Amino acid sequence: MNTITAAPLTIHDAETLVAAAHTAAEAAGVTVSVTVLDAGGHLLAFRRDDRAVLISGETSTRKAYTALQLNAATADLVDAVQPGGLFHTLPTALDRPLLFIAGGVPIHRDGRLIGALGVGGGAPEQDHGFATAAVKELV
Repeated sequence: MNTITAAPLTIHDAETLVAAAHTAAEAAGVTVSVTVLDAGGHLLAFRRDDRAVLISGETSTRKAYTALQLNAATADLVDAVQPGGLFHTLPTALDRPLLFIAGGVPIHRDGRLIGALGVGGGAPEQDHGFATAAVKELV
């Protein structure tokens, strides 16, 4: 029996992601926090700009965790937690740090989920853009 495995997310990968997200945010004049989690939800890297709002550290981590647990970009989940949405009760049903605001994206390699990236500090659409730009740098 052959098992297809994907190389795990490394600290080098995490540092590349953090740098790329910060570069994208800096180009837009936005101060952010960036969190990278491995496939098990463990922190691999975190950085908060000096002037980023303090809560951005928490939001970036929760966005990454949500993207990892649901294997979906948080931007794609916002409508699902609205009244009548598929996941409407999920944020209160679990005692987990889920956050359904754009800025979290799963990270895949060879078709496998290997981690997640969360960005907080800008407008949700900006955070999503910075996160997706960073993941594109991981080739």
